[in-house]
Amino acid sequence: DRERLAGRIAPNAVYRLPTEAEWEHACRAWTSTRFSYGDDPGYTNLTNYAWYADNSDHKTHPVGQKLPNPWGLYDMHGNVWEWCLDAYQASYQGAPTDGSAWIDPSSTQNDKRVMRGGSWDYVARGCRSAVRCSLAPGIRIGGCGLRMVLDAD
Repeated sequence: DRERLAGRIAPNAVYRLPTEAEWEHACRAWTSTRFSYGDDPGYTNLTNYAWYADNSDHKTHPVGQKLPNPWGLYDMHGNVWEWCLDAYQASYQGAPTDGSAWIDPSSTQNDKRVMRGGSWDYVARGCRSAVRCSLAPGIRIGGCGLRMVLDAD
């Protein structure tokens, strides 16, 4: 509301969590490799892009201390798991193909939401672009955060 009143966003614009598809698209930044900066099979360059178990000193760090992805987005790999709008499903079978959030009213798993990106307390392989996990929104643990999307449609 403050942004709207200040004239910085359109009257119909809203901030929201990204869908899982939007999050992965932003993380990959038109790449198809394990990380936005390349495949890095030995995780030798990950320390330049992510805070994870091997280099984080067991804590969250301010955003922007590591290198950004090709689109200039920081901390897409590591630092904190990022909430997505989608309800967690074990597979992508039946998922929307248009990038919209997957909330299946008939599913018993709607109590958990998708989280992406890895975390300061997670191993290197957990920071890959495709890795996902889930957590119920009422659960509070360290290493979780969010990235907001400005939806002006």
